[in-house]
Amino acid sequence: VQLQASGGGLVQAGGSLRLSCAASGRTYNRYVMGWFRQAPGKEREFVAALSRNGGSTDYADSVKGRFTISRDNAKNTVFLQMNSLKPEDTAVYYCAASISIWGLRGREAVYSSWGQGTQVTVSS
Repeated sequence: VQLQASGGGLVQAGGSLRLSCAASGRTYNRYVMGWFRQAPGKEREFVAALSRNGGSTDYADSVKGRFTISRDNAKNTVFLQMNSLKPEDTAVYYCAASISIWGLRGREAVYSSWGQGTQVTVSS
């Protein structure tokens, strides 16, 4: 599956953004979908994941209660709604797809397809 991320931008602290990740391919709903991010000088980290049928979600502690991951299988798109943004959320955000089991959702290595990344900058 090929992924195309969009929706990043510059926003003030406390603001919101919604990232989108459009997937190509007819087997899109076979994948666990995830969002990761990489801040300058830091390693890429897990942000959120969503199960194949959308029934289960998982979030990094740093974004719980502020971010929401969802998917529209009819449109082959996964979203990351980001509210109450903080300067520490500044990073390049990547969507990713995994054919692996849900239990491994937080591990970057199990994601075989990656979008190109979209920049999110939160000013203080």
